[in-house]
Amino acid sequence: MTVWDRYAQLVSGRRGWLALLGAVLVAGVALGPAGGGSSSSAPNSLPDNAESAQVRRLLREFPGGDSTAAVLIVTRADDAALTADDRAHADAALSRMHAGTAGPGLTVSPDQRAAVGQVSIPASLNGFALTDRIGQLRTAVREGAPADLRLWITGGPAFGADIADSFSGANALLLAVTALVVMVLLIGTYRSPVLWLIPLAVVAVADRVAAAAGNALAQLTGLTFDGSTSGITSVLVFGAGTNYALLLVSRYRDELYRTADHRAALRIAVRRAGPAVLASNVTVVLALLTLLLGLLPNTRGLGAFGALGLLIAMLFVLIALPPALALCGRKVFWPFTPRVDGHDTATSGAWHTVADTVVRRPRIVVCGFLIVAAACAAALPFTHVGLAQSEQFRVHAESVDGLHAVSEHFSSGASDPTIVLAATGSAARVRQVLNSTAGVVRATPAGVSANGLTRWSVVLDAAPSSDPAFATVTRLRTELAAIPDARALVGGSDAVALDTRDAAHRDQYLIMPLILAVVLLVLLVLLRAIPAALLLVAVTVISALAALGIGSLLSTYVFGFPALDTNVPLFAFLFLFLVALGVDYRSSWSPAPARRPRGTG
Repeated sequence: MTVWDRYAQLVSGRRGWLALLGAVLVAGVALGPAGGGSSSSAPNSLPDNAESAQVRRLLREFPGGDSTAAVLIVTRADDAALTADDRAHADAALSRMHAGTAGPGLTVSPDQRAAVGQVSIPASLNGFALTDRIGQLRTAVREGAPADLRLWITGGPAFGADIADSFSGANALLLAVTALVVMVLLIGTYRSPVLWLIPLAVVAVADRVAAAAGNALAQLTGLTFDGSTSGITSVLVFGAGTNYALLLVSRYRDELYRTADHRAALRIAVRRAGPAVLASNVTVVLALLTLLLGLLPNTRGLGAFGALGLLIAMLFVLIALPPALALCGRKVFWPFTPRVDGHDTATSGAWHTVADTVVRRPRIVVCGFLIVAAACAAALPFTHVGLAQSEQFRVHAESVDGLHAVSEHFSSGASDPTIVLAATGSAARVRQVLNSTAGVVRATPAGVSANGLTRWSVVLDAAPSSDPAFATVTRLRTELAAIPDARALVGGSDAVALDTRDAAHRDQYLIMPLILAVVLLVLLVLLRAIPAALLLVAVTVISALAALGIGSLLSTYVFGFPALDTNVPLFAFLFLFLVALGVDYRSSWSPAPARRPRGTG
């Protein structure tokens, strides 16, 4: 008796409830201290060794370097010039922001129609703590302000707060929608008002255990487990867990048509589906672990937490689902309860017709598939990747409105200046380079550190995180690097976005080929057939590229997204590739049911 035979007998036998009880106890222990909660922080996409990250660390050595500025922008509702009373109300709003502490006053725009001010807040704030602080400032500025004045809080901290706020409740909504999709899928597949509850409950518990395990892993390793990572991991757990459950339940139902004893049918189904589930899981986990080689912290975090989540999903499906099905018996499929009549679902129905057509006319099907896939993938070269700061929200965000107001009356980069750090001894040469660089509006010294560095505040004539801003940052870095002994570094929000984009490109070029190599090696080990492994990988890659192409078109022309985020190409390729590969596993790795006399066990 093999290991798989012993396992199948254990989880499907009359003592299988012990395995289910063990899974419940493990879930209780895991959820007890952590509660299965997920992180609420905003994504961390900046590589630790990036130039802008070095600037962030060095800023702590400057007076006030542990703080950042939130910007107040004030205009009239009728867009007329600010009156003396308007300026008085704006001054009062800025004073409420300062809450009695000293700070710079208002600056009126050249056209006299807007005024800006700023207040310092701790740079260490992030996530919901930052959201709460920005919310307090926004409440303060509007207290007692007349209705004909428009007041916005914008700047880097405000954008960070709005991004963090966008994750408020997002994971719960994403989880609910995912569970609803799984429920509809299970009900539509098996047309049972009862069956769907069992795999959905198992996968849902696995997801909460995975979230708790992710939080524990983050504390142990220091990896980033932010709001986006938590949400994506939940989708992975639900998607893979449901896929595993569908394979097992499908095999179980097929066996019930041939076996009177439902436990014997379940034992056969588990024995046959188990190796396919394990092979698919190992392949996906190894592919996810290649993300640990990425530069972006949230990419590395997703690799670790996604792999952990999928392992937990597999364990719960293989250990908890079979005994739960065994306890319910064949009536769990009511009202379409399988009867022992030898019915073979593989030899009838719409999918049998599709399969028969493919087998009879392979050349026509392959040519048609390649033509359609090529047409879909043809959109990829025209896909725009990279969102400007103002394009990162699908819903209303005050920081975006404030940025638009700033750009109308001041330089576009006035709300969030670029930061340059350089040796104080080279200040004269640095000033000359800054003022002569195309795209720079003005550069002013903003402090000196004890280690001999001068901080420069550089206002760019470009919208934050836009291509013109990136071009200016690149020119600054090139020109400043030519100054001997200046030790110049360029940071700030635009530099952070540029470094993040460049790191994302590097991750794509490194990790995508690694995923293909890892999957190919696993397939060679499992199938022990070079042509079959190459064919599976080729078909899967073509399918993934076609899906990426049509997805980019839908994203732009149906959903109205101006571009894809920098992480989307890598994550989309990974998930689409692995989903397609999972389908291939179900069709090529899971053994077909054996023909046996009716009613035998």
